[in-house]
Amino acid sequence: MEFLLLHLFLVSSACLCVVTSGQNTSVSSLPTSVNIGVLFTLNSSIGRSSRIAVDAAVADVNADKSILTHTKLNMVLEDTNCSGFLGTVEALQLMGKDVVAMIGPQSSVIAHVISHVVNELHIPLVSFAATDPTLSSLQYPYFLRTTQSDLYQMNAIADVIEHYGWKQIIAIFVDNDYGRNGVAALGDALAKKRSTISFKAALRPGAGSDEIKDLLANVNRMESRVYVLHVNPDSGLNIFSNAYYLHMMENGYVWITTDWLTTNLDSSSLSNPDTHSLIQGVVSLRQYTPGSSAKRRFMSRWSDLLRNEKADTGLTSYALYAYDTVWLVARAIDEYLHSGGSVSFANDPRIKNVNGSTLNVSSLKIFNGGPKLRDILLKMNFSGLTGPFQFNAERSLIHPAFEIINIGGTGSRRVGFWSNYSGLSVVTPEILYQKPLNISTSGQQLYSVVWPGQTTDTPRGWVFPNNGKPLRIGIPNRMSYTDFVSVKGSGKPEGFCIDVFDAAVNLLPYAVPHTFIPFGNGIKNPSYDELVRKVALDDFDAAVGDISIVTNRTRIVDFTQPFVESGLLIVAPVRKRSSSAWAFLKPFTLEMWFVTGTFFLIVGAVIWILEHRINTEFRGPPSKQLVTIF
Repeated sequence: MEFLLLHLFLVSSACLCVVTSGQNTSVSSLPTSVNIGVLFTLNSSIGRSSRIAVDAAVADVNADKSILTHTKLNMVLEDTNCSGFLGTVEALQLMGKDVVAMIGPQSSVIAHVISHVVNELHIPLVSFAATDPTLSSLQYPYFLRTTQSDLYQMNAIADVIEHYGWKQIIAIFVDNDYGRNGVAALGDALAKKRSTISFKAALRPGAGSDEIKDLLANVNRMESRVYVLHVNPDSGLNIFSNAYYLHMMENGYVWITTDWLTTNLDSSSLSNPDTHSLIQGVVSLRQYTPGSSAKRRFMSRWSDLLRNEKADTGLTSYALYAYDTVWLVARAIDEYLHSGGSVSFANDPRIKNVNGSTLNVSSLKIFNGGPKLRDILLKMNFSGLTGPFQFNAERSLIHPAFEIINIGGTGSRRVGFWSNYSGLSVVTPEILYQKPLNISTSGQQLYSVVWPGQTTDTPRGWVFPNNGKPLRIGIPNRMSYTDFVSVKGSGKPEGFCIDVFDAAVNLLPYAVPHTFIPFGNGIKNPSYDELVRKVALDDFDAAVGDISIVTNRTRIVDFTQPFVESGLLIVAPVRKRSSSAWAFLKPFTLEMWFVTGTFFLIVGAVIWILEHRINTEFRGPPSKQLVTIF
């Protein structure tokens, strides 16, 4: 393989340079070589492609005369063998070989352990594949992530779930730091969208088919049909194989995976029809890297390797990040050396070999220039194969973005993008970065998705669970107004309200298991306030009957629209009375009529007095003047 040109060897102590007092370092004071450690899981989807990319990057760095002039970059490689224990041991051995920085590991589990070690030895740990969000905590100041954190990936999945209107999902994950912390981030992201994880299904690392079948059979009995799968790339397809066997890849199911699935598919140099038949309709994420001439040239080189059978794996996004990570470390070391830094180590007085132990822990030494090199790494800013390479305040790369991929047929197609700047979109993120921010719901767009079962109709996302209990419907068992609801001797409820409820249930496109529970003894009418209160207390799931909608009840339960309207009424007692010609006098009492007549005469007299002197109409015989008063 033309990329694998570097032989691994250790640098003797005579190669270490001495710190100079000035900022400009002379050629004679520069070391002839510098060691960087690389920690891979070689027998993995990510490891196989990333190994080729790292070899290529080291070769390109050493061939470039503009960087690390007069200094050769040496790669010291260790294989973790897909084991947390062996990976930790290999990492300790690697740090005992005078490395100034470490690239890797792939595993978030191993990264957690050795982050404590690099904190003490001041060796920057730069990982292109450990995506656990908690690694960015202040607890690990020497850990730098050169890939996208699962924090952003879970926010992307939460936006997809919100886009389709699902409220509850089931998370299936590998039960380790990578899986648990990723799902915790998903739960936080969903909470912001008013959605929840209804069940967390944890899988033991390395679980066999029987365990997977039992877990899938368990979640299949639950209500939600939206599954988010967050596992390792090399074991995830086994889950889909068992899901296919259990008929869980059919119409009505939704499967969303993190980027492990696209990584697995991209690493396969040839498309496998058997694999694609298992994952039809699955929606997955892939880390988005913008197109560039450098990226196209590198992809062409990779194609040449595949064509010449010098590579047996496809190009993954992690391989691109691994290539840029080597260049990041090389640029930082170059700046560190030319700013007067030296490659020197000091013994830690707290570390000493235990008598009789074969562990050579005294070989672990503190890198004196570690803090300075870490600060230089955090300030680096250049354009790589993956786009702008720059760290944010959380020591992760800026501009996190993902592609939304839909698996179908013998391949896959992109249905949109996600970025933390603009959310879901069918436009590439780099174009949206140049436009004003728009995160409105109407601005969130995706192309149509072909779901499991070869349908483009968005699945409802839930069913009534097979192991669920039927709805408990409370009905008033009363002695009067039995036309509305009554319970006969057979115990079967009847009445107009029951008929309306049954008709509404029959209109639904799915079954609603329910059982009617009488409330009351049938001898006297029960308290409707108490019936409503039992619904609020969850003794009943609902109540059906001639229940009036009044203010106090609406404060504790929700009512349907009324299906019997009486309109506005005035309630008054009905009394039978005899009628007569003088019935018009009944609105007022005798006293009221006397007062009314008296005022009538007084007003007439006052008018006569005022008009008599000046108005001829009020003069004449006394009988005429008396008439004018009335």
